[in-house]
Amino acid sequence: MTGRASRPGLRRGAGIACAAWILGVSLFGSPATAAAIGPPVIDPGALGIALELSGRPAPLEPTEQKLVCAEPILTRGNPAEPPLPQRVLDLPAAWQFSRGAGQKVAVIDTGVNRHPRLPALQTGGDYVSDTDGTVDCDGHGTIVAGIIAARPSPDDAFVGVAPDAEILTIRQLSLAYEVKGKSYAGQPPPGTIVSSGYGNVLTLAGAVVRAVDMGATVINISEVACSAAGTDTADGALGAAVKYAYDHNVVVVAAAGNLQQDGPCKTQNEGTGWGSVATVASPAWFTPYVLAVGSIDPDGAPSQLSLHGPWVGVAAIGRQITSLDTKPGGTGLVDGVQTDEGVRPIEGTSFAAPYVAGLAALIRARFPELTAAQVMDRITRTAHAPGPGHDDQIGAGLIDPVAALTAQLPERPPSAGADSPHTIAAPVVPPGPDPLPRKVAVIGSITCLAALAIGGAIAVPFRRNRGEPVDDLDFDATDR
Repeated sequence: MTGRASRPGLRRGAGIACAAWILGVSLFGSPATAAAIGPPVIDPGALGIALELSGRPAPLEPTEQKLVCAEPILTRGNPAEPPLPQRVLDLPAAWQFSRGAGQKVAVIDTGVNRHPRLPALQTGGDYVSDTDGTVDCDGHGTIVAGIIAARPSPDDAFVGVAPDAEILTIRQLSLAYEVKGKSYAGQPPPGTIVSSGYGNVLTLAGAVVRAVDMGATVINISEVACSAAGTDTADGALGAAVKYAYDHNVVVVAAAGNLQQDGPCKTQNEGTGWGSVATVASPAWFTPYVLAVGSIDPDGAPSQLSLHGPWVGVAAIGRQITSLDTKPGGTGLVDGVQTDEGVRPIEGTSFAAPYVAGLAALIRARFPELTAAQVMDRITRTAHAPGPGHDDQIGAGLIDPVAALTAQLPERPPSAGADSPHTIAAPVVPPGPDPLPRKVAVIGSITCLAALAIGGAIAVPFRRNRGEPVDDLDFDATDR
């Protein structure tokens, strides 16, 4: 570490508390008046800059560390039972069919610290500083990687969704770093992902192309840049990059984004469809080239912190998160971060997304012949929703790994029937389980867990100045 924070107490939780910035940051400052929009149009000509940046993983300008690194902690001790988000997915049943062997999942994030439970960690470079991507000062990327592929341990019940998969780390964003010798007064430059840190949509585009070219089969992006509908999103290169991944048979999973107390992600997309969009979230909005993930609470309801949109494909639980220790040399687990406002839990769509990325790795290992589009389609069509059709809050609903690995789906183009009522897939032939008991089990599990979870923990407000829970990558996010 080369820098120190001017206000270390205030910024002591910069890493996991970066759960708020990546998922609720702006390309411009305060949002303009929303205008009616439709799905984004990909500009193939914008791919050139992403291709150029993919070959040189380095900051676009000199940077320096300004803040102290995160202080993640374990508040409840090593879990003797699987953490709730893991338990709801019934991973032991899914592992009978796949554990993700042979899959490389790229984590484009704040870096991934080396950890004994991530032995298959490949370095992909650093667009923030001069490391190889295995430095996570912000304490975010390591948590994401652990949810995807952490190996089991005899000391606790936590394990990643695809424990036999490999992680490729590319550091692309950090709240702890800034441009050397510069400070922005007012609005940051177009394309900036975080106004108080370092990272932009151009280096994110380069990182996506780099991950594809390094052999990733799945890419997880727990970052979102928000802008008001009808304004310039400055993400043309990023759109071209995710389409590049799609065209090269790589599944891209992205967090849907979090609401902020103030700023460009403060306005929820109420209603249904593109005509109701007030806030654009990139790269999540680049459907069908991206599978965007919303957050569900332990009681099964859509999380109030989760940004809605017609691009949301599926959902996973994004609260009560436990994952790998993000400190250098750490060997254990964490479930919170120490801040001046007290200990704040880890939560948000940033941590719902890796559950889906891990599932994509399981499917790719079991069905290597499937295309990226077919993998995303399988995840979507086997999810469980409380009602028919697509929901702009949670997409097709809560993912179901066992159904996704065993259901016999009718042959059809992935986009066919996108507007028709959502139905659970037909049962697979033996030995696959009947999805009806799976559906009942999933709903029953959530209901029971909800009954156990009702209490103060669910009702705690999110405002940071009140010591509210850390909301994935949005420092200003708040429950609505």
